[in-house]
Amino acid sequence: MTDEIPCQKDPELKRKINEYADDLSIQGHRLGKHGLSEEEFYESGIFEGAIQRLRGQISAKMSEKKEFVKHVLNHMQDAGYIKDWLEAGNQNRHDYSITLINDKIAAIELKGCLDGNNTNISVRPPHADEFVVWSVCQNKGSDPRHNLWSGIHVRFSADIIAEKKQMDGLIVWDWLCNTAARVCPKLTESPERTIELGPYRLPPPCIYTFPGTIPSPRNNPKPRARSIADINFLNAMHMCFGGIGDEVNQVEIEASMVGVDVVRQTTISRGGLIRRQSTKTPIRRS
Repeated sequence: MTDEIPCQKDPELKRKINEYADDLSIQGHRLGKHGLSEEEFYESGIFEGAIQRLRGQISAKMSEKKEFVKHVLNHMQDAGYIKDWLEAGNQNRHDYSITLINDKIAAIELKGCLDGNNTNISVRPPHADEFVVWSVCQNKGSDPRHNLWSGIHVRFSADIIAEKKQMDGLIVWDWLCNTAARVCPKLTESPERTIELGPYRLPPPCIYTFPGTIPSPRNNPKPRARSIADINFLNAMHMCFGGIGDEVNQVEIEASMVGVDVVRQTTISRGGLIRRQSTKTPIRRS
């Protein structure tokens, strides 16, 4: 049993999604005003084209992500946990710049569910004192534990070592948290911790701290796991939204050599316990 993130996919929801997908594929020709017979409908490509269009529309909905982040950052600013924030603009490879209370700058990169190839696409801007990735997953049927591990171990840990990318932390938090699609154990056990933020009723965010230096097999094989107090933006968010110390996750990445291969072992700990640990996995770059 792995526990890299408290929430997990609801097997009943998966069953219902599969049943609905089967029903839709069988009954699709009965919907709409296309005027075609069943055979003509499925030969025409309308069904496949409509599915692809819907997928594209869902994937392209950045406005909903930005609205959610706007509510969060405005609340943090109003409550005095950050000084200011701004969108970085389309010409940058990060999405937000946050001015912290101590005048340091945190750069935020928004990502989706962390299981796609674009998870690796990011650049830490030279002006940033901190660089944090924020996962906003819009796929109601996705598996949070698979996505999280795919992002941290499969993608981030390999990039941190091979590309020497310094990443300070990860936030996993969006408007699906505490809905029927993604029940949150934090609120199941303590419903009084619910955060009302604009149209959202949220649990405290899931936060992951990363090593403060780049793992290197010879010179720095196992950098220490960092405390949330070391990362100003994450600490501000944690305090602002009622986080508890034992809920913060520490990510350790150990680099070593096996023969000619650079390998890494990724460990996620929370509350003093190892929640998931990889084997020593080679870094494969195409």
